[in-house]
Amino acid sequence: MIKMAVFDMAGTTVDENNVVYKTLMLAINQRGFDFRLDEVLAQGAGKEKLAAIRSVLASKEIADASLSEQIFEDFLLLLEDAYKELNVTEQRNTSKIFAALKDRGIWVVLNTGYNREIAEGLIGKIGWKEGEHFDCLVTASDVDKNRPDPDMIFWAMNKLGIHNADEVVKVGDSAIDIEEGRNAGCRLSVGITTGAHTHGQLSEANPDFVIDDLAELIPIIDRLAVAQPV
Repeated sequence: MIKMAVFDMAGTTVDENNVVYKTLMLAINQRGFDFRLDEVLAQGAGKEKLAAIRSVLASKEIADASLSEQIFEDFLLLLEDAYKELNVTEQRNTSKIFAALKDRGIWVVLNTGYNREIAEGLIGKIGWKEGEHFDCLVTASDVDKNRPDPDMIFWAMNKLGIHNADEVVKVGDSAIDIEEGRNAGCRLSVGITTGAHTHGQLSEANPDFVIDDLAELIPIIDRLAVAQPV
């Protein structure tokens, strides 16, 4: 029986028009590169953002820790400016799905490769409140190891008293989300096509399901509950 659902933020539950990855691309390209947004998404989607920068640079065989740190500092400053005029909304059906899960007694968790400051800023713009719309937020700055390591999922499980990852479903829009869920041992790892990666890219990570809308998640969980009654 599923007791906790863990959702990625940008591209999965939050629609911020890819501003974070567009800003990441800008910060990198200001250093003399010419990466496209699709390249940044392919290499960096879902990752803690310093790790994302390292991965994007590594795709051109650049391994420069100092440069990565400098780009990351530029990124944080640029993002602060970008946020001032940013319109953030929830992805389609998100609040309805959160409510439907809570009606079923399932904890709702947000997890993200953003740090806590960025994540809380996005949540604040939407108007979600912890304990009302969702039950727990875990970010890249809360754990030692980030995606695809399962530490964020384990952190949330510990906070909410979930002892078996077989009672957890992970949903995300990038391959690394799916890898994170599989590495945690989640009962289901579900990809969604509303964000960073295509159906094909998600499928390469071997998810249990790929969906096009969060509303598709409820029937999946309900069928599982019927197949595995308490």
